[in-house]
Amino acid sequence: MKYISKILVFSFLIMTTIFSCKKDENQVYYNQGTNPVLTASKANNSSFALNFVNADMTEAIKLNWTNPNYQFTTGLSSQDVNYTVEIDTVGSNFTNPKKKTLTISKDLSKSILVSELNDYMLNQLLLQPAVSHNLEIRVKSDLISNATNATLISNSLKFSVTPYAIPPKVDPPTSNELFITGAATPASWMSGGDPPNTAQKFTKISATVYELASIVLNGGAEYLLVPRYGNWNAVFPDPEKYGATSATSAVNPDGDNFQKGGNNFKAPASTGNYKIRVDYQIGKFTVTKL
Repeated sequence: MKYISKILVFSFLIMTTIFSCKKDENQVYYNQGTNPVLTASKANNSSFALNFVNADMTEAIKLNWTNPNYQFTTGLSSQDVNYTVEIDTVGSNFTNPKKKTLTISKDLSKSILVSELNDYMLNQLLLQPAVSHNLEIRVKSDLISNATNATLISNSLKFSVTPYAIPPKVDPPTSNELFITGAATPASWMSGGDPPNTAQKFTKISATVYELASIVLNGGAEYLLVPRYGNWNAVFPDPEKYGATSATSAVNPDGDNFQKGGNNFKAPASTGNYKIRVDYQIGKFTVTKL
């Protein structure tokens, strides 16, 4: 009986080993792929200007790239591939946090309209209009299965592109002046009868950019931006103030979107000296600790 038991155990071990070997043989492993080759409808290193006429219907550039031909131990992959188009300024080496990324599933081309590229340059990369800027474009491919080391990167193409000016997202003050008022400021909330406090007046940098080089803000307190000093309530039929697009409690104190009217801004948590920059072109403000 013991002899038979030994035979059965031995047979079981052999079968288990054979099964395991077969199982290992059936494993599918990622082998390799070929970096996609990127080409475009415009010559590499060429220059062109964007025009607002028919911008929503005119193609600025068309990108094409080759199939990376991912291969596994079983042969060419039939799995879906995701592509990411990256647009950045030359010299940033695609590390710019403001770079534009476009995700494309399966397709091997992407057409970008004039209005789209112009928007990427002005509102994503925060580049100035009517000035030529050096852009760099590349494509990254990835398997949807997230296979290890399956990311492949194409060659880069460079272009000098001039965007056109678009209407600002928020109308700048018609007074051509901008002040800060509120509990966060040294002068607190001021009334319409008070004389302008020049220490709380912004400098007009351009038609759409205002900057306050230095002001002490009280940590966590609230404030507003006004084109006429002290007029932050319903003194005028249309309250002339600029506030947050979200609730005060949800505002990012280091910078966020703003609009005409709106809710109070909130200063950073730490009392200190700050620089405030207001950009009406893109409808955003930034607060920088000095």
